[in-house]
Amino acid sequence: MELHAITDGKKSIKELKEIITSIADVVDYIHIREKCKVPAEIIALVEELIYAGVEKERLVINDRLDIALLTGIRNVHLPANSLPAAKVKTAYPYMRVGVSVHSVEEAKTAEEARADYCLFGHVFETDSKKGLAGRGTNALGKIVEQLQIPVIAIGGITPDNVEQVLEKKVHGIAVMSTIFSSSQPKEAAIHLKNIVQKGG
Repeated sequence: MELHAITDGKKSIKELKEIITSIADVVDYIHIREKCKVPAEIIALVEELIYAGVEKERLVINDRLDIALLTGIRNVHLPANSLPAAKVKTAYPYMRVGVSVHSVEEAKTAEEARADYCLFGHVFETDSKKGLAGRGTNALGKIVEQLQIPVIAIGGITPDNVEQVLEKKVHGIAVMSTIFSSSQPKEAAIHLKNIVQKGG
C-alpha cells in the first residue's frame, strides 16, 4: 500500500528541502508539483534533494517531462491536460508514467495509453478544490473494479477518513496538505503510513 506525498506549491526551496528530506524514508513517493516555480528552481531543488541523500526512485516530477529527463528522474506524473501518456511511454519506455483521472472513462483511456498507474480524485472535499464536492468513495471503488493498473486515491484524505478509502482496495493514497501543511510533517507522514500499512 503506497503513500504518495505531493508538494503544495506554497513553500520555498529551502522549506521543501527540509520537509522532503525529513519524510523521504517514510513515504513511498514524493511528487514535485511546483507550478509557480521556474524550471531552474525545480531542477535546483531536485539536485539538492539527491545530494542530500533522497533516493531518485522516490521522486516524481509532476508535468515537466523535460525536468525529469534532465535530472535523471524516471518517474513522471501527467495531469489530465498534460502530455499524452502513450507518446511518453513510446518515446521513453523506461519511464514510470502516472496520469491524473477524474472518471472511469479517463481512467480506461490512461490504461489503454499504457500508464503505469492513475491518480483518481478528488475523493473528498479539499481546500485545494474549494467549493467542489468530492467525487466520493463509491466512484473510487468503481474505478478500482474496472482497471488492471494501480489506482492511487487523492483529495482531502486525512487520518480520520483514510480507512474509508482503503476499503475500496486502492493501491495507495496521495496527500498534500496532510503532510505539507502540518507543523510536524515527519510525524504526520509516520502517523498516516502506520494507518495505511494496517489497512493494506
